[in-house]
Amino acid sequence: MSRSSFSKVTALMSSVMDVHVRIALQEASREKRRLIGGGVFLGMGLMLLTLALVASQLVLLLWLRDRFGLDWLAAAALVAAIDVVLSGFCLRIGGQLLKGPYLPETTAGLARTTRALTGRF
Repeated sequence: MSRSSFSKVTALMSSVMDVHVRIALQEASREKRRLIGGGVFLGMGLMLLTLALVASQLVLLLWLRDRFGLDWLAAAALVAAIDVVLSGFCLRIGGQLLKGPYLPETTAGLARTTRALTGRF
């Protein structure tokens, strides 16, 4: 590929990215109030969920200590082990979900952009 054709492809890629960024910024500008409100409520929900999880950990710790007569260190170690196993499952499932498939619109857009960049229409 010659230097001039490489610069043309680079300019085309830059132009396509500029269009995508401009459209995304326009949509974000129009939806700013909704996005900010949604972000605040998501933040509040995550904070409350975190507090509930901490409280449930404390309840589990106290229950294990009372039910099985464990000392504090053993009960805390058991709760930590349960957390590690559950987090491993969650990370594994989340990793599988993020692999794909992509939305048909995204796949079609990528295919069109690739065809335009390679000159195959």
